[in-house]
Amino acid sequence: MPRRVLMGKVVGAKCDKTVAVSVACNVFHPIYKKMSRRNKKYLAHDEQNVYKVGDMVNIVESRPFSKKKKWLVLERVGKVNEEEVGNL
Repeated sequence: MPRRVLMGKVVGAKCDKTVAVSVACNVFHPIYKKMSRRNKKYLAHDEQNVYKVGDMVNIVESRPFSKKKKWLVLERVGKVNEEEVGNL
């Protein structure tokens, strides 16, 4: 089974070797026929503590590192502009 790869923004990097990544997706409402944006936060493993708040990263499913941490940071995609940080 292939592993899922998600792209999101790092919203927390306080824990050692762990970052919190917020992933946004658009969901279609079946009754109201409108798109809405949903955010979900994932804990991902960051071995060298190189990713900071505001980085756009790709995360991939992996083995469980702890009770809640089951994702691994693959790479940095980019940096979010300061004015966009409040919008995500």
